[in-house]
Amino acid sequence: MQKEYATDRLLLKVLDKSQADQVLDYYIRNRDFLEEWEAEKGEEFYSAACQEQLLEKDFTDISNRSSLRLWIYKKDDSKRIIGTLAFTNIVRGVFLSCFLGYKLDQGEINKGFMTEAVRKGIQIMFEEYGLHRIEANIMPKNARSLKVAEKLGFYNEGFARNYLKINGQWEDHIHMVLLNERMHT
Repeated sequence: MQKEYATDRLLLKVLDKSQADQVLDYYIRNRDFLEEWEAEKGEEFYSAACQEQLLEKDFTDISNRSSLRLWIYKKDDSKRIIGTLAFTNIVRGVFLSCFLGYKLDQGEINKGFMTEAVRKGIQIMFEEYGLHRIEANIMPKNARSLKVAEKLGFYNEGFARNYLKINGQWEDHIHMVLLNERMHT
């Protein structure tokens, strides 16, 4: 199931374990930059074997439609990952909701790439997956991520104290939400 979506400047791809080297390159290049915003990772995370396992798990979850991870490439460089976005914990039934997380290469921030990628991801979740709600939990100090969410119409639904353990510490998060307004008409 090789899936690919295009925006004006980007390609968003579902990857399999054969692209583990590209994913590993992304994480090694951005290791220090991402550390402040993510759960602690052991040394094993920075290995091709670990990335292959994670890609296999992603592939299974995508096949089950319980999540969707898309890796971001610039159209003019189809071998170098510049980021990823993931829609996880997809819940069906009366909830029709998921969580959104995203990260971008430190050398590509403030160029509008993440807003462009997430906009396409939202379209996929609302149109292809038929979801009603997307939730993004963002640390208050992460101004860039909050700006992306706000530009795309997410609103602040509340404050979650000590919500996630990030880089070894429990961090507060702002609960940002986007509703599929087409479902309300």
